[in-house]
Amino acid sequence: MGRLGTVDPSSYSQPDKITTEHSAINWQVDFGATKLRGSVLHRFKVLASNLESILLDVRDLDVKNATLLAGGTELPINFFVSDPVPDMGQKLTLELPTGTAKGSLNVRIDYETASNASGLQWLNPAQTLGKKHPYMFSQCQAIHARSVIPCQDTPAVKFTYDAVVQHPTELTALMSAIIDKNEPGKTHFKQTVPIPAYLVAIAIGKLVSRPLGANSNVWAEEAIVDACAEEFSETSTMLKTASDLCGPYVWKQYDLLVMPPSFPFGGMENPCLTFVTPTLLAGDKSLANVVAHEIAHSWTGNLVTNKNFEHFWLNEGFTVFVESKIVGRMQGAKELDFRMLSNLTELQECLRTQLSDTPELTRLVVDLSNCGPDDAFSSVPYIKGSTFLRYLEDLLGGPQVFEPFLRDYLKKFAYKSIVTDDFKGALYDYFKDADKKDKLGLVDWELWLKSEGMPPIIPKFDESLSNVTKELATQWSSKTVDELAKSSDIKQSISIHQLIEFLGKLIESKDIVELNARKIELLETTYNLKQSKNAEIRFRLNRLIIRARLIQRLPELIEFANSNFRMKFCRPIYRDLAAWPEAKPAAVENFLKVKDQMMAVCSHTIEKDLGLK
Repeated sequence: MGRLGTVDPSSYSQPDKITTEHSAINWQVDFGATKLRGSVLHRFKVLASNLESILLDVRDLDVKNATLLAGGTELPINFFVSDPVPDMGQKLTLELPTGTAKGSLNVRIDYETASNASGLQWLNPAQTLGKKHPYMFSQCQAIHARSVIPCQDTPAVKFTYDAVVQHPTELTALMSAIIDKNEPGKTHFKQTVPIPAYLVAIAIGKLVSRPLGANSNVWAEEAIVDACAEEFSETSTMLKTASDLCGPYVWKQYDLLVMPPSFPFGGMENPCLTFVTPTLLAGDKSLANVVAHEIAHSWTGNLVTNKNFEHFWLNEGFTVFVESKIVGRMQGAKELDFRMLSNLTELQECLRTQLSDTPELTRLVVDLSNCGPDDAFSSVPYIKGSTFLRYLEDLLGGPQVFEPFLRDYLKKFAYKSIVTDDFKGALYDYFKDADKKDKLGLVDWELWLKSEGMPPIIPKFDESLSNVTKELATQWSSKTVDELAKSSDIKQSISIHQLIEFLGKLIESKDIVELNARKIELLETTYNLKQSKNAEIRFRLNRLIIRARLIQRLPELIEFANSNFRMKFCRPIYRDLAAWPEAKPAAVENFLKVKDQMMAVCSHTIEKDLGLK
């Protein structure tokens, strides 16, 4: 494959020669054909003299016309589309008139999306909760905006946008922007803060809202909206806590949209409108920390953005770091440390399974010359990245020293796209006093950024909450069913998060004595797992059932895999089933039946997990 561009290995666009300043989108939504039809008018800023052509990213788009708008006249321009690179898309070349000068340039492209655009998901009424109306939504991160808009699909470029969307009158349209005007069947949007293409988002369905605070609502289908409002009632507190930490919130509105179960991620930080998975609805707010994560992105990722996805840890490592601080301020320092330790268990599992054959992807800064961002996606940038930041914070003197730097860093690079060296430079500029300089001299940057595997140094965390889970995992893995049944230790009361972490540690145990139907049943009765609505708990229990090789419970494993297509859950379940010869045929057969209901990013990666691709 090779690098598609010099600034971004995953994009043909040339942000050093030309950059997008504003995009005006005009779409008609066609549910029958599952297509968006219309145009985009890009206002470019030309940075290079005598630019001969504009290179944009596209994927399976049907481009009809390209027009140069200048001084009230419209000039059609030649364009051609290259052959596709698998999983990456194509290059759209727009030929410019000879002698194009530096400065502003307006180009309109008329086009329509493919009926199976990788960044769009179309649901028929039967796939929704209400069962009466269709639904569509987008997921553009990492490089799927190019399947929705011909654009410079790289986080190195940020632009403002407005949009006019024509849709069925009975449905509500929402975007990663503020609603400017509502007419029947036509909604106008405005995003006045510059964003990268991957943050352009749209959702259309039979949606209703409930208020969560002064500038915050939750949107969902009618059947679950009240449960959603209850589950996410702490959103305003989280938003205020994040602002105290990071500085002013610049996006005006913070709404949540609870997605259909086929949404592939836990959350997506689309500005003004975070998308979240319905698997967060545990009934007790225990999984709402995902909202803290998405709120944190309003600064780390959306305001200060990685220039390309080789430096994805600048988005996600910082966001987990800030998320843990929000949790810490709301629930205490012990809880903060417990969450960070739990993350390390998750990272260990990721290295052992998902990345076992690609150790180069366990580095903090990865090389994407021959790998798409979707294939590189893992918990490494999140957890190794946040662990690195905690290590730096401890080294430099703790939160009271590091948090002012964090605010300074976010202010310095606001509205910009950066690489790791920019962060490193800012750190050294800020901590230039002799004693801090000496401390920074102890940091082995090469080791942290380039070494494979677990973080090279694990910071000193408060382990009191974590030790309980460690002890429980040891007991359940080393004792027989009869010994456990008599033990009072296993009956101690633990929090939901400790239960999740204990089950995760048990999965990571090398040997589990008597892992059989009786042990699973004792586990279920001791911790009331059968009744649990918590997806994180059900996920871990199902992985233990697979490890116990309880073939009679295969139908409920398949049912869980079909209940949501969140990749965090369905990828490991399919991977585990693929490694179980007795169950693999049923897993493959089920996947082939449901894969068209998944988003492309999800089906593409599971196909690889199952060895079908």
